[in-house]
Amino acid sequence: MTDIPHVVILGGGFGGLAAANELRNSMSSSQVKISVIDKKDWFMVGFAKLWIINGTRTFENSTGSLNELTKKEIKFIQDEISSIDLQNKKVKTLNQIIPYDFLIISMGAVLAPQIIPGLVENGFNLYDHNQLLEIRDKLESINSGKIAISIMGIPYKCPPAPFEASLLIDSMLRKRGIRDSVQIDFYSPAPITLPAAGPEVSKQILDLVNSEKIIFHNSCKIKSVKPKKLVFESGKEADFDLLLAVPPHIASTVIYDSGLAKESGFIPIDRDCKTSFENVFAVGDVTSLVVTENMAVPKAGVFAEGEGITVAKNIISQIQSKGNLVLFDGKGGCFIESGRDTASVIEVDMFSNPKPITHLTESTSDNLSKKLDFEKERMSNWL
Repeated sequence: MTDIPHVVILGGGFGGLAAANELRNSMSSSQVKISVIDKKDWFMVGFAKLWIINGTRTFENSTGSLNELTKKEIKFIQDEISSIDLQNKKVKTLNQIIPYDFLIISMGAVLAPQIIPGLVENGFNLYDHNQLLEIRDKLESINSGKIAISIMGIPYKCPPAPFEASLLIDSMLRKRGIRDSVQIDFYSPAPITLPAAGPEVSKQILDLVNSEKIIFHNSCKIKSVKPKKLVFESGKEADFDLLLAVPPHIASTVIYDSGLAKESGFIPIDRDCKTSFENVFAVGDVTSLVVTENMAVPKAGVFAEGEGITVAKNIISQIQSKGNLVLFDGKGGCFIESGRDTASVIEVDMFSNPKPITHLTESTSDNLSKKLDFEKERMSNWL
């Protein structure tokens, strides 16, 4: 009897959980051992953060426990990954050394506000779950002035989210009856709202934010943040009273220390999600999957999930010596809430020929229900 192959998954986000569940649903614990390692013991669908900001949700009601994985005979290890030894097929954590036969890296992107001088001291990180309640308090207490929402690096996670944030904040201010006294400025380093979605959808999103009198400023690259002032690379400056930033995203140092990626860059993969190392795969926000010369697969949970399932199927095929290779299909959709109890879906097919197809659906209350269902399904299926 040969040893049972051990699949080690680094990260309990969309990609990691999709892969773990696909593996376990297809093979029993006597056929494959699965371990998921994450330094936090909870999973949350990213878009719930905006509901915590607008007060329709609490953090506790938006998370699922990764300890639930043990019920599916998936081992969960809450620990921090300190290094990946690709030569000897071992992962080192702060507390132990874990050997693997197959490795799936789904560690996500690291938020790096410290890259922008003055940001940590003078602004809030819109993507940091620890700052959501403070952001909410600020939005509840502001009565006039300027709110700046600024994307400070590309690529970043969940491309529509900052636009959604601007629309939900508009809605919060409207409910308080003070929207006319508060200006909302949106700054992006990109020339259009959503480069990954193409010019047509970008224009529709621009129309959507403009319709709520949110001012979109394109091609604004941030150099630094002073108290109540954004400083751009062009030398221009802009005032704010409250700054909500999407900070630059990088890969963790563990990734480039292991030789998987160049410094602070992401792991390059093709549609099979393999790295250049044997039986080592990477999925989700930690990767860069280039589609065309100036476009990569967006960093969004739905794509990480698709990649995780792809990898799991390929590992199963390898274990069972079947030799089929599945490629990631590049299809997915991201919701964008309007702040008026409706949502649209940006539907994407990244690998359609000759070029990616994106489409923005109508904004309906039905799509908002689908957004809630999307979260509920993953929570109940995965954990």
